Amino acid sequence: MKKIIFHIIRPIAGFILLFNILTLLWVVIYAFIPIPLTKLMVIEGQSKKIAYEWRDLEDISERLQLAVMCAEDQYFLLHAGLDFRSIKKAEEVNKRGGNMRGASTITQQVAKNVFLWPDRTWVRKAAELYFSLLIEMVWSKQRIMEVYLNVAEFGDGIFGAEAASQAYFKRPAKGLSVTQAARLAAILPSPKRYSAVSPSPYVQRRVEWIEKQMWYWGYKMTYEKEFVKDMIK
Repeated sequence: MKKIIFHIIRPIAGFILLFNILTLLWVVIYAFIPIPLTKLMVIEGQSKKIAYEWRDLEDISERLQLAVMCAEDQYFLLHAGLDFRSIKKAEEVNKRGGNMRGASTITQQVAKNVFLWPDRTWVRKAAELYFSLLIEMVWSKQRIMEVYLNVAEFGDGIFGAEAASQAYFKRPAKGLSVTQAARLAAILPSPKRYSAVSPSPYVQRRVEWIEKQMWYWGYKMTYEKEFVKDMIK
């Protein structure tokens, strides 16, 4: 009986070990090189031309970095992939019958966009959690933000801050104004539905809220945890 159990467990353990080694290696490699393509880009590219231009973080406006953090994940610099405070808030809002609110962190969105596929199954969510923890272990917060701003979808077939800045404002991502940065951040939840050029009343209210949050932060993007802790006390 022990031999039978051993023969069953051994290949499973070997598979798990190999999977961990390969996925860790994948994450390590992507810590240093530009992301060539994502699954969503491949899917979108089957029916349309994709606009995608990689830019290093120093070539992306700090205003956009701050706007995205304010809009998507204000505890980005403090959590390790999962933001339990936002999860709790989202549950409270949803229980009260308010607008459905998500709690995905920027890290989780990077995990989904770069390493996984776009669906809502529990398998994918479990894989998202696994890759989020790996990313936080291997990458710096600057690298996570850099990858996110390069692979996020900002419109129909438009991926990354540079392509979005050129498409909507005819300028490089490094030269975005506060309002332009806020507009790009505001459309991220539904980039095919919302417009950064002609914002709807809802998007405009969201832009104004993001700009207000940026003002609270002093329009300063920092990756220092202590600064962030002081800001959110």
